[in-house]
Amino acid sequence: MLHLGFVSAILADSTFEQVVDFVAENQFKCVELMCWPTGGSDTRRYAGVSHVDVDNLTDEKVTHIGGYLSEKGVYASALGYYPNPLDPDTAQAKYYVDHIKKVIKGAAKLKIPVVNTFVGRDPAKNVAYNLDKFAETWEDIVKLAEEEGVKIGIENCPMFFTNDEWPGGKNLATTPSIWDKMFERIPSATLGLNYDPSHMVWQMMDYTKPLYDYRDRLHHIHLKDAKVYKDKLDRVGIMANPLEYHSPKLPGLGDINWGKFFSALTDIRYRGPVVIEVEDKAFEGSEEDVRTAILTARNHLKQFLG
Repeated sequence: MLHLGFVSAILADSTFEQVVDFVAENQFKCVELMCWPTGGSDTRRYAGVSHVDVDNLTDEKVTHIGGYLSEKGVYASALGYYPNPLDPDTAQAKYYVDHIKKVIKGAAKLKIPVVNTFVGRDPAKNVAYNLDKFAETWEDIVKLAEEEGVKIGIENCPMFFTNDEWPGGKNLATTPSIWDKMFERIPSATLGLNYDPSHMVWQMMDYTKPLYDYRDRLHHIHLKDAKVYKDKLDRVGIMANPLEYHSPKLPGLGDINWGKFFSALTDIRYRGPVVIEVEDKAFEGSEEDVRTAILTARNHLKQFLG
């Protein structure tokens, strides 16, 4: 019913085959495979990782990727690429958009149903300006995805973690109010959410209500936790850089009630991938720590999956 997996970005130094082996050997059913440009220079944490090179996706490679997944008894829940396609640098934005389109075409070739990404944002401009840019930029992307039979899952991460992302963050799709406006401008059912509850926690928002309200737009689910440090929040306030008062955590080590979250998923009859995203700095000291993080999250979440 619910298929547990993880995001491959955390295994940045592993090959595609090594990632899939780890998935199969550790009781996971799926994996979200990262598809950043192999020649890119993005140095943001968890960015720049590529386990599927869509720039060089020959028929032979398509056969190998599909065959290897099938041989190991697992599947790819999505291809992932998370840039800022509304970057105020128009040349940079075009580069990101062009690669998103390559990822969509790659997903179609590989028969992978979803591409996960960000809609982007100019952090220095207001929501109204960015909604207009969104509609202008994303109409062609969504049309291509419709033609290719691939859904687009937009993660609801504000992408405001560093000072260069101040004040608006680098991803517009942060709240239900904004999602509604996005879906009004581009009403295609192809466009939906890769929903991550942790981003609602540190925005002081209900993290289960969107599951009920957007059940028809849930193309993919990320499982990440967040811990808000109330003493720090009381000093800096919600207008501070968010990492001044919260930390991403493994599921079970933060503020999310995962029983409540999975209860909501069963209420709406969600069927499909629920994929762990590891961004917990407490587990980044070594390769062993990283693998321990994935398995620790798995062990906590398995109680809700049967």
